[in-house]
Amino acid sequence: MEGALLALAGKIAAPFDQITRADVIPFDAAYRYMAVLHHDDAGHAFVHVKGAPEAVLTMCANQRTGDGDAAPLDPPYWQARIEALASDGQRVIGVALRMMRQDHTVLNTSDIDGYLTLIGLVGLIDPPRPEAVEAVAECHSAGIRVKMITGDHGVTARAIAAQIGLRNSERVLTGADIEQMSDGELADAAVDADVFARTSPAHKLRLVTALQARGLTVAMTGDGVNDAPALKRADAGTAMGLKGSEAAKEASELVLADDNFASIAAAVREGRTVYDNIKKVISWTLPTNAGEALTIIVALFAGMTLPVTAVQILWINLITATTLGIALAFEPSEKGTMRRPPRSRDAPLLTGELIWHILLVSSLFVIAVFGVFAYAIDKGYPVALAQTMAVNTLVVLEIFHLFFIRNIHGTSLTLAAVRGTPIVWLSVLTVTAAQFAVTYFPPLQTIFGTRSVPLFDGVLIVAMGGAFFSLIEIEKQMRLAMRRPASPAQA
Repeated sequence: MEGALLALAGKIAAPFDQITRADVIPFDAAYRYMAVLHHDDAGHAFVHVKGAPEAVLTMCANQRTGDGDAAPLDPPYWQARIEALASDGQRVIGVALRMMRQDHTVLNTSDIDGYLTLIGLVGLIDPPRPEAVEAVAECHSAGIRVKMITGDHGVTARAIAAQIGLRNSERVLTGADIEQMSDGELADAAVDADVFARTSPAHKLRLVTALQARGLTVAMTGDGVNDAPALKRADAGTAMGLKGSEAAKEASELVLADDNFASIAAAVREGRTVYDNIKKVISWTLPTNAGEALTIIVALFAGMTLPVTAVQILWINLITATTLGIALAFEPSEKGTMRRPPRSRDAPLLTGELIWHILLVSSLFVIAVFGVFAYAIDKGYPVALAQTMAVNTLVVLEIFHLFFIRNIHGTSLTLAAVRGTPIVWLSVLTVTAAQFAVTYFPPLQTIFGTRSVPLFDGVLIVAMGGAFFSLIEIEKQMRLAMRRPASPAQA
């Protein structure tokens, strides 16, 4: 903005090397203007003022005419021009001037209030990035309410909000509105409104606090010193890394390297993916380990021959935990990740749904393992072969469970789900090769007490894995169907 104003001034005024700055009233959000006292080489002194047009207008007595003369100020005309520029989404700045005595070297507010001549208005176009519009829409679909807090004119803020797709872009709360509200009233208004204009640092801080008072998790982005208090108070303060001030960066937990709002939406998607993958690893590990443990416990309490020996259990944990379990950590985002509502900050990882899944899967593991073991004994197979078949059953069930757990929010019966990822298939092929070696390689048979499994029985074990997958997938689809909201025709 400063660069654009300098370029404009250089085209319509004297070169800057012929004037000297003598004093300045820096910009402050409280009065929303900046004033500078200049002297030139010809012995003239004058004050240049720029700032919010409504603030500048109140300090003006005259306006500059086309021929360079001064005429009485026409406030309604200029208010209409401000509205016209702001409605196009332009940032509007008022520019004014006052001639001073040559010996005037100290600038005070009393020197300009009511003595200025309005030069005109400047409209600056700062259109939103196309990717920001898409990111706002993605945040809305993810259950994230996007709000805009700006120091610009209310009409400008409304126009920009409409361009980027904010939901409640028609209602604009100004700093003056905020000052008249109690904390309770502001909390209600802050939840409902999405656009806040002509705000000060105190207003921004109150808005963040008001939203948090309603139990909401608030992420705040900003780049200036004025944003620092709100950034510090927010649950996730995010400063701009390129244009942000050091104060804003120090007050924030995060620094956005590219100053792009779309990166925030991408970070939310990545965060949800990481959380999902942690949940997938837990949801795969606990049921499979519980199934292995229950198999031993049931056999001990029933006084039966162990369907799986201790060394075989150690082998299963070694080969599957270092391959299948780790593969889930590299899963990409599931389809619809950014169309789910945010989870509660107090939501535990071990939910009632996960506990039910552990009980269901571990019970199916026990039924399948004892079923295969009993089948082998009934056919007159040696105990070592029956145990080998039980071990392979456990491994096959864990592989099928891996493909099931890769899609915890949707169906696993899609081409993309079956195709998997290179890491998943590398893990599955590694486990399969290792299991074939333990089952059919004589030196490993001696170590692990295994026997070669007949082809038909091997196919039967794989078929049992398919049946297990079908059962848990049907159960998941029933749960998902119960969770989906009813359509208008059904409601």
